[in-house]
Amino acid sequence: MSYIKHRSDESLEDYLETILSLQKKLGQVRSIDIANEMNFSKPSVSVAMKNLREKKYITMADDGFITLTESGRKRAESVMERHTILSDWLISLGVSKETALADACKVEHDLSEESFDAIKHSVQKIIVSHRG
Repeated sequence: MSYIKHRSDESLEDYLETILSLQKKLGQVRSIDIANEMNFSKPSVSVAMKNLREKKYITMADDGFITLTESGRKRAESVMERHTILSDWLISLGVSKETALADACKVEHDLSEESFDAIKHSVQKIIVSHRG
């Protein structure tokens, strides 16, 4: 995979994860909400939303509200799960929350499915052992 293609996919996943997070927090999401959350300019977010619409990851209503399609939601949930599991794992290793969240964001896009599944299994064992 080329570097440019990889960066494009990473950006796309960050937008999808942000939309899902904002939908959970706000209920309905507009481009301005995404721009504010990600600290990006409105024009940058508009271009990204156009790309997400073209890839059929979102729909945009006439009133500007953005909705994830089924494929968009699945991809967003996958990225969000990776982010959560990885940050929890790093925190359990003693990494500060701030650093763990930042590092999880970097790693979530590059980690193989095999490595992620192993980390996820390890985190689940830690959670179970803390409950018992």
